[in-house]
Amino acid sequence: MKKGVIFDMDGVLIDSMPFHAEAMRIAVKEVTNHEISKKNIYLLEGLPGSKLVEEIFRREKIDGSIDHKNIKTISKRKTEIFKAIQKSKAINGAKELIEELKACKCLKAVVSGSSKEEIESILDENIGSSGFDFIISGDDLKEGQGKPDPAPFQTALDRMNIEPSQAIVVENSPLGVEAAHNARIPFIVTLNNTPLDMQIDFDFLLRLDKREREGRIFEDTKSAAAYLKYWCCT
Repeated sequence: MKKGVIFDMDGVLIDSMPFHAEAMRIAVKEVTNHEISKKNIYLLEGLPGSKLVEEIFRREKIDGSIDHKNIKTISKRKTEIFKAIQKSKAINGAKELIEELKACKCLKAVVSGSSKEEIESILDENIGSSGFDFIISGDDLKEGQGKPDPAPFQTALDRMNIEPSQAIVVENSPLGVEAAHNARIPFIVTLNNTPLDMQIDFDFLLRLDKREREGRIFEDTKSAAAYLKYWCCT
């Protein structure tokens, strides 16, 4: 039976989240003079650009109301700043894992809200985009279809031509976990360098009973490798 692993990119394969968080902090500060909590960027990872900024405005109570002109300006500036400051590296063990999955003909997809150009550029610099069978980017989705909407993962299933039970999602964010669940795809969580607390910040996981959570959470991508190889290659 054909099987496939669907990877989130930022924070799972590539250690890019600190640069995303810093770029958003700078962009919001430039436009509103408000200093945001970077933790909110990790909590909201996966939301489409404008929705992400809009939710930050709500959570941070910036100016008491949401200014849509500012939201568009911040979203654009964040992208520009990220490109200028990012020095992302592969997460420890990610490149080796992709090579090992490739050897056993396990299908591999990347799902990210970034543009296809940005995804391929970052992957090529650190892992190699050719190691993946499919790349699902924000360009492939309708406006507003970011996580926790199941559309990104459902698009991956369609491209891979497999059923939800034939796939597993590797995520690091609360909204990503919820999107995988909404798409009815089994998932695991690799924490890597996230500042989020599993006991507080992953609302969906906390709603599962202990048996359902067991075996889903890994300290990092490297420690999840044996599980993923066994799942996909046997």
